[in-house]
Amino acid sequence: MDFEWYRSFVSIYKYHSVSEAANKRIMTQPAMSQHLAALEAEVGEPLFIRMPRKMVPTERGKALYSQLAPLVESLEKATLSFKATSLPTRSMVRIGSAIDYFQENILQQLQAYQTDTVSYFGTADQLLDLLKEDKVDLIITSQKAQVPGIEFSKLCEEKFVLTAPIRIGIPVNNDLKATEKWLLSQDWISYGLDLPIIRRFWRVHFKKRPVMKPKHIIPNLHLMLKAIENGDGISLIPTYILNHSMDETKAKVIFESLSVKNVIYIACKSKNKHLPVLNRIVKIIQEQSAN
Repeated sequence: MDFEWYRSFVSIYKYHSVSEAANKRIMTQPAMSQHLAALEAEVGEPLFIRMPRKMVPTERGKALYSQLAPLVESLEKATLSFKATSLPTRSMVRIGSAIDYFQENILQQLQAYQTDTVSYFGTADQLLDLLKEDKVDLIITSQKAQVPGIEFSKLCEEKFVLTAPIRIGIPVNNDLKATEKWLLSQDWISYGLDLPIIRRFWRVHFKKRPVMKPKHIIPNLHLMLKAIENGDGISLIPTYILNHSMDETKAKVIFESLSVKNVIYIACKSKNKHLPVLNRIVKIIQEQSAN
């Protein structure tokens, strides 16, 4: 006999109804009726009397219930216990970030999180989509968006400075117009075709959009710095990367007064913001960013 027949029989006995028993077991009523019919066929006699509003057990049904109920309950408890011991004992948090920020600021903290993590990398738009779809638990991003159910808080500011190969000759003048002309004459390395951060730099210092075509597109700040050190062009690099990774024999900061800042945010779903494990990780990230 099928063990599920027994479970269905016990449920019908408890709730005096096929429909109620089916509802409790998350089954269809026809499936529950089939279980009972199969068991009655095996036993060879009816187990219930079908009344208008309830199922009344027969004497054979009462006797069978007294035999089966303890066994079914014991097996169900054993199953629940097995499932409980099979569950992971540690929680897991999914973190989305730009790969460059993760490498410099998150990677070294992982042990302090005291939990398992899964990391996802992408652009600001990609990270926001992952959070919307509940594929990550929190993101660290350079773009703040008005999205229902998602809360953003300022994490820190990153400072971008002009970085060039060590051998490049810098014009000696303080004229902003001449500086812009010289910058436009250089080979530029950009993170993307839409000139992220370069456009902001131009608007802040020259009050217009840049008219340029970058020589190289490299969507990785560490590799951009390596290309600059190789003499492939100039670009804007955040100081937190320069402080850790720049080879001062191959690259240098130019026009130090011409810098631009970018705000970094940390964001999560409003429904998850009170989870202890998430709060702990956010606090660690915030404390590290404040140093």
